Amino acid sequence: MADASACIGCRTCEVACVVSHQEQQNSAAVTTADFVPRIRVIKEDSFTTATVCHQCEDAPCANVCPVQAIRRDRGHIFVTPSRCIGCKSCMLACPFGAMTVVASASGAQAIKCDLCWHREAGPACVEACPTSALQCVDAAHVQRQRLYSQPF
Repeated sequence: MADASACIGCRTCEVACVVSHQEQQNSAAVTTADFVPRIRVIKEDSFTTATVCHQCEDAPCANVCPVQAIRRDRGHIFVTPSRCIGCKSCMLACPFGAMTVVASASGAQAIKCDLCWHREAGPACVEACPTSALQCVDAAHVQRQRLYSQPF
């Protein structure tokens, strides 16, 4: 979850994301061609925020995928690269703009936040954010926050 009021638009989250998904995990080895973050910082005139996958319970991206390349596993939504045909249906269906389709020599490929399943410490973006604008929360936490914010 991203807190727009705390985000300063530094893009540290994007760099952390890209580095964590590299074999070398070395920021010096990142090239512009390799810079494809699974989180994106959006900068507008009066605010900045990060666009992240919300790991939807009934994920529109998974529902529209014609080859079932997007699935839920252990509570997270994943893209199976070997099944993806790069059709961009998931991009169009995602209400949060969190899906990206990247073109390469071998064809187009959908990518999205995978909550850094490969890291024991959790998402690299959350760990790297200097203002703590990013958090990893479960659905129950979001529901509690909504209830607390309601006027009595």
